[in-house]
Amino acid sequence: MRSSLLSLIALLAFGVAPAGAQPVVQAGPGKVVTGPPSLPSVEPASPSASNISGADTRSVIAPALPPVNLPPNATAADYLRAAQSALAAGQTGRAQSALENAETLLLTRSVPLGATGAPDQNPAIGNIESALNALAANNIQAAMGIVQQTIPMAGQGRPPAPPGPPG
Repeated sequence: MRSSLLSLIALLAFGVAPAGAQPVVQAGPGKVVTGPPSLPSVEPASPSASNISGADTRSVIAPALPPVNLPPNATAADYLRAAQSALAAGQTGRAQSALENAETLLLTRSVPLGATGAPDQNPAIGNIESALNALAANNIQAAMGIVQQTIPMAGQGRPPAPPGPPG
């Protein structure tokens, strides 16, 4: 029993579905599949940015954002370029999704055990937050300008984490 459980955990950790798993739901154009594979929920993708700030929140449940079609190994700079293209095309929902993905990639970091509560000091993260706030205020030009100046920052990579405390 224990080895079966460990095997299942290992399969799930590597993204391999066990036998008998539900097939992926094909949502169709303009729809996004959310939720776990065992309980998929097909929701309409919102073409507009929303639920970024209190001013643009119309519901406690945020609508699904359109996916950003980038490869799995895309960098934060790739997502920022995708946000820039989406903003230029007036696709604010896709721009929001790309900005949020870029921010997530930049926030993914290793820190010493004692420094887990310290905020990240990467200026690109603050810029992405500013771009999202400009998007929430429907200031597309400001968001585009902030994204443009953030792309080189995101491409520089992250400095290595400082060593942890001795012991």
